[in-house]
Amino acid sequence: MNTILIIGAGFSGTLIAARLLKLDTQKSLCVYLVNGSGLIARGMAYGTQSLHHVLNVPAGNMSAFDEDPQHFLRYAKRIDPTIEAGSFVPRRMYGDYLEWLLSEAERTARPNIELKRIYEQVTSIVEHDKKDTCSVSFENKNVLIVNKIILALGHFPSQLLPIQDKEFYKSARYLHDPWDSARLDSIPARSPVLLIGTGLTAIDVATSLLSRNQNRQITAVSRRGLVPQAHRAATGTLLGSGASFIWGDAGTVRSQLRGFRQFCENIEGQRRDWRDGMAILRPITSEIWLNYSDKERRRFIRHLQAFWDTHRHRLAPAVAERFSSALASGVIRTIAGRIASLEEHKDGVKIGIRPRGSEQLNFLEKHFVINCTGPCADPSRAKSVLVKQLLSDGYLRIDKLGLGIDVTPECATISAHGKISSSLFYIGPWLRATYWEATAVPDLRVMAKKMTSQLILDLAY
Repeated sequence: MNTILIIGAGFSGTLIAARLLKLDTQKSLCVYLVNGSGLIARGMAYGTQSLHHVLNVPAGNMSAFDEDPQHFLRYAKRIDPTIEAGSFVPRRMYGDYLEWLLSEAERTARPNIELKRIYEQVTSIVEHDKKDTCSVSFENKNVLIVNKIILALGHFPSQLLPIQDKEFYKSARYLHDPWDSARLDSIPARSPVLLIGTGLTAIDVATSLLSRNQNRQITAVSRRGLVPQAHRAATGTLLGSGASFIWGDAGTVRSQLRGFRQFCENIEGQRRDWRDGMAILRPITSEIWLNYSDKERRRFIRHLQAFWDTHRHRLAPAVAERFSSALASGVIRTIAGRIASLEEHKDGVKIGIRPRGSEQLNFLEKHFVINCTGPCADPSRAKSVLVKQLLSDGYLRIDKLGLGIDVTPECATISAHGKISSSLFYIGPWLRATYWEATAVPDLRVMAKKMTSQLILDLAY
C-alpha cells in the first residue's frame, strides 16, 4: 500500500488530503493527516469563532479548487442565500467549509483509499534513500514508515521583541498569542491596551476589543505605522493584462515603481485607482519575483515590502470603515516607531517608544500589551522541534534572504547539500522565498493541485 503523510491540517494540508481522497484509482492508498492541536481544517487563520473576524478576500474568490471557482460560494449560499460573490464572510465559516470538504471527500472515496487522522506532534523525520521511504517519529514515541511526506506546517507564533527586560514576557499583562480568545476576553472592558503591530492581526484584535467597549483606548505601534488598505466594490473588467501593460519593459524595482505610479495617475480619470493595477499584477506576481536578481529582491524587501503588504492584503470594506471611524475619533491611535522597553508596575505597563526617525524616547502607560506582529517568517527562529531537526540534519535549506526554504518547482525540498528530495515536500508561507505570494487561498490552491499531481506521478498511478 502507498502511504502519504501530511503534517498540518490547515488549508493546505486539508486540501491536499481531500484531493488525494478524490483520486480515481484501483491502487491502495493510505493518507495520514497529522495535527498536534487536534483541530482539523482550522489552523491559525480559520480557528477563530468570532463573527467580527471576516475573510479578507471576497467569497467569490475563495474556492478551494481553481478548476471550480464557485465551489465555496455555492457552499456559503446554502448556509446564507444572501451571500454574494463580493461578500466578506466570517472566517469560521471558511473553517466549516474546509471541514465539510474533507468529510465529503472521505465519505465518497473509493474503498481502496482511506484517511487516518493522527493527533500527535511529529518530532523527527528520517529519509531512507535506498528504500524510498521515511521514518516519522511522534511525541508519544511511535514511529511510522511512509512513502511521501507533505510539510503543510502553516504559520508559527510571532517572535519576542528584543527588549532588555525579557522577564516582562512572563507577565499576566502580556499576551503573546493574539488568538487566545480566553485571555483576550479576560482583559477588563475599560483597560487601555497597546498592540505591537498595525497589520491585519492588530486590526482583528482591535475589533474584538472594541466589541466589548467601543470607547476603549487602543494604541498600535509598528516600524512604519502603516495600516492595511481597504477593498472596494468591483469596477468591471480589467483594463489589460501583463506587467508590460503597467510599466512597459521596466526591469528594476525602482523603474517598475515609477511605471506603476504613472499608470495609476493615467487611470484616475476613469474612476479607477491603484487597486486596478494590483489586480493586473496579481496573477503574475510570482513571475515578477522569479525574474528579480538577488539585489533587486533585497531592494524590494528593504524599501517596498511594507507598502506592498498593506496594499496587497486588504481589509473587508465594513472592517475598514469601523477601523477608520475608530482612528478618526481617537479611540485607536497608531504610532510609527520601535518598542524600546516594556516595564510592568502595580497599575499597568510603562512602554518606551522611539518614534521613527528620532532618537528621543517617549513613554506611555497601558494596562495590557498584545503581540500582533504576525507569524514568524524565519524558519531558523520557528519554535518547532520538527523544524529544528530538519534544519539541523540538513533536510531543509533556508534561502539566501531568509524568507523561507528552497524548493523545486514541484515543491520538493532541497537539502543543505543541494540534493532534491524524492520523499519530502513543502507547502505554505515559506514558499515566499521562491514565489513571494504564498499565503492566500488563490495561491495555495494552485500549489496544492500541482503538488497532488506530482504525488500521483511519483506513486505511479
